[in-house]
Amino acid sequence: MIRYYTREKRRLVELNELEPGCWVHLAPPFTPDELEDIAHRFEFDAVFLTDSLDLDERARYERDEDIRFILINTPVKNRNGQGENEAYFITVPIGIILTIEHVVTISAFETPILDKFLENNVRNFNPADEKRFVLQVLEQNVYHFLSCLKTLNLRRNRIEKELMNSSRNADLKQLLAIEKSLVYFVNSLNANELLKMKMKRTDFLHINGDEDLTDLFEDIIIDNSQALSMSNVYTNILNGTMDAYSSIISNNLNLVIHRLTVVTVVLMVPTLISSFFGMNIPNGIPNHPSLLRCRSAFGGGDRTAVLVYAAAEDVVKNAYETTFHYRLHPPRLCPPQNPPPPAKRRPVRASAR
Repeated sequence: MIRYYTREKRRLVELNELEPGCWVHLAPPFTPDELEDIAHRFEFDAVFLTDSLDLDERARYERDEDIRFILINTPVKNRNGQGENEAYFITVPIGIILTIEHVVTISAFETPILDKFLENNVRNFNPADEKRFVLQVLEQNVYHFLSCLKTLNLRRNRIEKELMNSSRNADLKQLLAIEKSLVYFVNSLNANELLKMKMKRTDFLHINGDEDLTDLFEDIIIDNSQALSMSNVYTNILNGTMDAYSSIISNNLNLVIHRLTVVTVVLMVPTLISSFFGMNIPNGIPNHPSLLRCRSAFGGGDRTAVLVYAAAEDVVKNAYETTFHYRLHPPRLCPPQNPPPPAKRRPVRASAR
């Protein structure tokens, strides 16, 4: 999608047709034929557009006769990351093409840098002044880097406070995601700094005769160096934090293993004693059938287990016999009131001899 913007009455206004001195903004999605048509229309090489859409392209500048091309890296939120350990921010390129009459910008993503210009949130912005426009883009890019770095640092502090109470895998994965974002920032800021130093040395924007623009460019370089230093400091702090938590987790594991080893040694002592005496000292077990069954069930080596089994079996047997005897011969609490009459004896007859 191609759009045209110009400044009228201190506000940015979208145009329906191309005019001299306007800002040409190319927003996704793109098609290869559309890029070829735009490059042919503005009379520059289509490689400038395709390189601006490559996420792995490094910051640089090129000159092709009257066409000047600048490529910088800017941070955006990683909306394509699905895992917990994916980076929160990634860096994407922004292409700025300076023609004789227009300024063309292109990016593969919706970037917050260009959105600020589209929403009239940048002071003294005028698309017709291409030199100041490019410097303002570089300035807002550095400010956005600093804002993202502060966001990552606040998130890191919050995760460290949570890890003081519990070492959860989710928190450690979040620290890994922050570390990945910082790696992207360090590489991009380093490339942007080299680009700006070369642009200043070669006077790529032709601003040496303008003191205000020269001072602005120097301030941008200083701010970029500050952002790079902050990225390196946050990266070193995060690496130290990860190493410290790894050591803490290793020490906790060693303590647990030490306690389990002590418990195992303590339990081995009675087992060793009972096994020795059960195998070498007469204990009457061969004469007891139930103890023989128990001995075969426990492997024949643990005397303590055999004796416990025998004692339990005797208790159960005595309880059963007592209950059964009580049911057969219940106790009498009082004598009967009407005793039965005595049995009559029959007279004995004398036998005849």
